[in-house]
Amino acid sequence: MTATTDGSTGALPSRAPSASDATAETTEPGAPAPPPTPDDVPGAARQATARATAFLLSLQDPAGWWKGDLDTNVTMDAEDLMLRQFLGIRDARTTEAAARFIRGEQRDDGTWATFHGGPGDLSTTIEGYVALRLAGDAPEAPHMAKASAWIREQGGIAASRVFTRIWLALFGWWKWADLPDLPPELIAFPKWFPLNIYDFGCWARQTIVPLTIVSAHRPVRPAPFALDELHADPRNPNPPRPLAPLTTWDGAFQRLDKALHLYHRVAPRRLRRSAMRVAARWIIERQENDGCWGGIQPPAVYSVIALHLLGYDLDHPVLREGLASLDRFAVWREDGAGAPVRMIEACQSPVWDTCLATIALADAGLDRDHPQLVKAADWMLDEQIDRPGDWTVRRPTLPSGGWAFEFENDNYPDIDDTAEVVLALRRVEHPDPQRVEDAVRRAVRWNLGMQSRNGAWGAFDADNTSPFPDRLPFCDFGEVIDPPSADVTAHVVEMAADVGATHDPRVRRGIEWLLAEQDPTGAWFGRWGTNYVYGTGSVLPALIAAGLPLSHPAIRRAVSWLESVQNEDGGWGEDQRSYRDREWIGRGASTASQTGWALMALIAAGERDGKAVERGVAYLAATQRPDGSWDEPYFTGTGFPWDFSINYHLYRQVFPLTALGRYLGGGPAGAAPGR
Repeated sequence: MTATTDGSTGALPSRAPSASDATAETTEPGAPAPPPTPDDVPGAARQATARATAFLLSLQDPAGWWKGDLDTNVTMDAEDLMLRQFLGIRDARTTEAAARFIRGEQRDDGTWATFHGGPGDLSTTIEGYVALRLAGDAPEAPHMAKASAWIREQGGIAASRVFTRIWLALFGWWKWADLPDLPPELIAFPKWFPLNIYDFGCWARQTIVPLTIVSAHRPVRPAPFALDELHADPRNPNPPRPLAPLTTWDGAFQRLDKALHLYHRVAPRRLRRSAMRVAARWIIERQENDGCWGGIQPPAVYSVIALHLLGYDLDHPVLREGLASLDRFAVWREDGAGAPVRMIEACQSPVWDTCLATIALADAGLDRDHPQLVKAADWMLDEQIDRPGDWTVRRPTLPSGGWAFEFENDNYPDIDDTAEVVLALRRVEHPDPQRVEDAVRRAVRWNLGMQSRNGAWGAFDADNTSPFPDRLPFCDFGEVIDPPSADVTAHVVEMAADVGATHDPRVRRGIEWLLAEQDPTGAWFGRWGTNYVYGTGSVLPALIAAGLPLSHPAIRRAVSWLESVQNEDGGWGEDQRSYRDREWIGRGASTASQTGWALMALIAAGERDGKAVERGVAYLAATQRPDGSWDEPYFTGTGFPWDFSINYHLYRQVFPLTALGRYLGGGPAGAAPGR
């Protein structure tokens, strides 16, 4: 079977597709010129770097930060409408604008996918369909009939994930008794006890605590319509599911869930009320100054619902600010006819985007004391977190000093952002160098102190590796723990090398862990970017910065792998399907960001003058738009591998520019001759 141009069949291409045959967007008016000849590559790279630098500088906010849009999938938009329906605050303008976006994302077969060119996803399609029903789309309309027919073919609502069925249960479209139970008494489990809330990753923890309140209340608002058309068999909408053997973990946890359902019927009222009060206090204490929770949309949505069920009215300051924060996740655009379109971001990434933009501009040769770089450094310095958060559960004596990903998320700084912010700050010639030095010192101390027992680093917590949360029947979507990953560990090692801490025993252990984690192919898995191209693009520069010789076998294996997966057009790409199917590793339509990652790795490995780098640079120069930008419809970021994919709109700008700058300058700023 041959893959379609967007890969929607799920078939593996006989070769990695080129941008020209996979990305229609690059063939519209104003598309780039044909690839330059090899003799023209350095000149083309200089021109592309100059254009990209000017374009990126033009995107900076006057306050000093950068932020690109963050695309995920239509469940964010559907759940926003369902929340407003549940609270009784849905309005026509918001509904119509959201519906235009959701309709625009529907595919010809009636489904919605979780990433560009991906296969239809059942839960996403159900939620998109329900949102359009709320917007007034008739079930008989062709686009709706296609969606409902496909949903029934896939098993209907009964086959969807737990989170989708929770939303449907809020309106009586699913029975609460047929959902996994999540008791609020969970909040009282001591920190050493299995399945205490700190065994979950911070994103799951912030979602689960309010959902325990929702699960205890089991609310139902009158449904505005029936959804019989979404059941495979409306007479038997929830056929019984077979139990796994008791001797297996799945079987044991299925029976634990049955016991929790029995407990729900007999739970002592005083104990339950007390647990919900503790959970509510936990939620309110973690509300950020701008009203959000953790800087991400899902915990905010569930926190608003939970507190409202506990009697907080919509005018209460906590809920009022929470709802206002949700509005700030909305991106308003216009469609081709000038009508408003509303897309919901699951999260916002200003700290991440700003540090990456600073690194890109500095590595591209922008003066280190350029006013816009200094402005960015000032903004990042102001964002450093100086108070404790949930990470102190595992590291109670460690002083704070990290950065978060978002505008407001002081309770959950992350190790990845902190490492990259340090690398960015050290590229800027700031008028107050002592201020920068003090901030870097605190950040390095915090990051190194967050090392896990195995010698590596996770994203938000140390040793967040319990095997139990993933076993819960409730947790059937995405990652719910935060184990160490190669990409985060690599960024910490690179940061440590930049500040001269390579010989710190903790850093040496991190290097040993990275070497042990190399895939037999020569690549490294990418947890937060897609996928092995991202992991390898992160690890190679870090290991070389830490002093591994270019001749080291791990370096040579990685170089050989990158060269072997280069596409015919000179670029690199990797599809989200590589998270599920090893045959897709390193395979996919070329993208600007993934080509940047591969080039950064190869240049660090001493391959600057090699044919693969030359072809990759030529690809970037050829696919650049006249305004200095690149087009990238493909999703190259991840929230949860496979389950929740992300298109960071600034990736297509910062990583190609970083790679071009290092190609021209010989390496990162500070390492290149004459800098």
